[in-house]
Amino acid sequence: GDSPDCRMTPSPLTTHILNTAQGVPAAHVAVSVYRVEDKAWREIARGATNSDGRCPGLLTSETFVPGIYKMKFATDEYWQSLKMTSFYPYIEVVFNISDASQKYHIALLLTPFSYSTYRGS
Repeated sequence: GDSPDCRMTPSPLTTHILNTAQGVPAAHVAVSVYRVEDKAWREIARGATNSDGRCPGLLTSETFVPGIYKMKFATDEYWQSLKMTSFYPYIEVVFNISDASQKYHIALLLTPFSYSTYRGS
């Protein structure tokens, strides 16, 4: 089943992970969201990708404010679940939010030995 934390609810911050090594969405990847508060990282949300590799309901517009954010993807557990090894035990993507009224989409393209990320739409 899909993670209850990642239901299809409107969120200003979404993600989509594709396993480009196999050409499929990366399902059941644990995702944590952090924001810098008082010069330290504070976890503000967590969930796991659904069967389509998406985790759309992480935050509400009320909890999304300008600042420095980080999404942490637990990639080692994902590859282990596929009986594969990987070079990166986790991936952290750090980004700056200056206008919290916009929608932000963090896309992650993943293989056991490489990754690429970009701000999608």
